[in-house]
Amino acid sequence: MKKLFDEVSYKVSKIVTEKYSTSFSLGILALKPGIRPAIYAIYGYVRLADEIVDSFHDYDKAALLERFRNETYMAFREGISLNPILQSFQETVNHYNIDQSLIAQFLHSMEMDLHQVDYNSERYQEYILGSAEVVGLMCLQVFVNGDKSCFEKLKPYAMKLGSAFQKVNFLRDLKDDYQILGRTYFPNIQMNLFNPEIKHQIETEIASEFEEALIGIKMLPASSRFGVYLAYKYYLSLFTKIKKTPAEKIMSQRIRIANSQKLSLAMSSYVQYKIAVL
Repeated sequence: MKKLFDEVSYKVSKIVTEKYSTSFSLGILALKPGIRPAIYAIYGYVRLADEIVDSFHDYDKAALLERFRNETYMAFREGISLNPILQSFQETVNHYNIDQSLIAQFLHSMEMDLHQVDYNSERYQEYILGSAEVVGLMCLQVFVNGDKSCFEKLKPYAMKLGSAFQKVNFLRDLKDDYQILGRTYFPNIQMNLFNPEIKHQIETEIASEFEEALIGIKMLPASSRFGVYLAYKYYLSLFTKIKKTPAEKIMSQRIRIANSQKLSLAMSSYVQYKIAVL
């Protein structure tokens, strides 16, 4: 029965999400049950592509990513894939009418990670658009259940939230990206000259995006509002910790939020959410 295969496929995407990200897992649990499988499917797909370019160092990453791209579009055309991650993702894309140009933009950014790219301002924005902003738009299409008017109204805020999340990731992963993967995303910055002034400049940009994103979160449907707010609060907490960390430590260690602290944050965020009546 295909129904059983679909259930298994969504289950695999959920397991991938839970294994790779406790923060997003908590956020998804705060969504209404009916939309959780679709968000697991989107995260599972994005995570798999990210692993190809970030982790599979002993393999031909370019060939793997190209195969992944081809199998993605084959799944869209045929309406099925034997890869459970792709199966749940294509089901979600087709059910919610997610624009395939968003997937193409995402895969383009993943391809950028295969090469040593000189990230000037234009390429920096191009990468963030594909690696983060369009992922937020995929999720938004699920949240609004295909309502075009609502999607267009919330689109700029979803993009700001995705951008803020990604830039926090860049700061958090600065050490590994630079020392292990040889990547420098922030434009016109030499990592050997990374200092408090440069760090503050980046943080000011991120803070502005968080402020703007919150406006959109308050306008989300009730089925997704608290889940997105919880993810927002987690990243805001991580961002606050990064801001308190000296520039030289950012270059030598990865900043984390302990799982116990994430659970405490989830509970406090729920109280704040109820009081604020977002």
